[in-house]
Amino acid sequence: MTLTKITRGTMMKKHFKGKQYDYRIIIEAVGLYCHFPLSYRDCSIIMKKYSIKVSHTTIYRWVQQYGKLLYHIWKKRNRRQKLSDSWRIDETYVKVKGKNRYLYRAIDSNGNTLDMWLRTHRDTVSTKAFIKRLIRDYGQPRSIVTDKYAPSLKAIKELKEKRILDRKVNHWKSKYLNNILEQDHRQVKSRFPYGNNFQSTYTAASTIKGIEVASALYKESRREINLFDFSPWDEIENLLKAA
Repeated sequence: MTLTKITRGTMMKKHFKGKQYDYRIIIEAVGLYCHFPLSYRDCSIIMKKYSIKVSHTTIYRWVQQYGKLLYHIWKKRNRRQKLSDSWRIDETYVKVKGKNRYLYRAIDSNGNTLDMWLRTHRDTVSTKAFIKRLIRDYGQPRSIVTDKYAPSLKAIKELKEKRILDRKVNHWKSKYLNNILEQDHRQVKSRFPYGNNFQSTYTAASTIKGIEVASALYKESRREINLFDFSPWDEIENLLKAA
């Protein structure tokens, strides 16, 4: 075993220091919840089937903690990937205590996830903040596709006027061209809790981050023609080891 492998394994286990359960059990539970449309109780029942007794509340806490961790590690790695400079940007609603919150999401023209951000409002300020964040992480795009929603149009116009967004960037206003992102919304939201209703914005943000990472890893595997070999647990473990 090489020194690099030993170091990576040690670094990964540091994320689980002080936990009552082995790190592989935690990864198993988090992978189950984030990749499959299951409730916390469903995950607990499945784990019990394999003689691993974990309460649904414990799995909930793990998803909250490791959803955020996985997102930050994935995002750091994603910045180094060679992604398309043609972006699709859109938002979809998420229920938090019965009220609408808005999940801003961006993918490239190949369907790779760029980023997501849960916001309280769907307006020009939120759209500008999200695009600024994308530019900071990935540089200037060649083109941006949005729908014809007025705040989105205004946000891009103002960013170009302030030269935050390059004026040469093509802005395509077409719901048809954003179909790939609409389909991606549905894939991710299918894993949300029953009724798509979270109990707090904090819980929603942490949970969605884990689900988004699992979805992004799945899409990467699908494009590499490894679909039938895809394992959320192996992918999550590899992501943690590479951190």
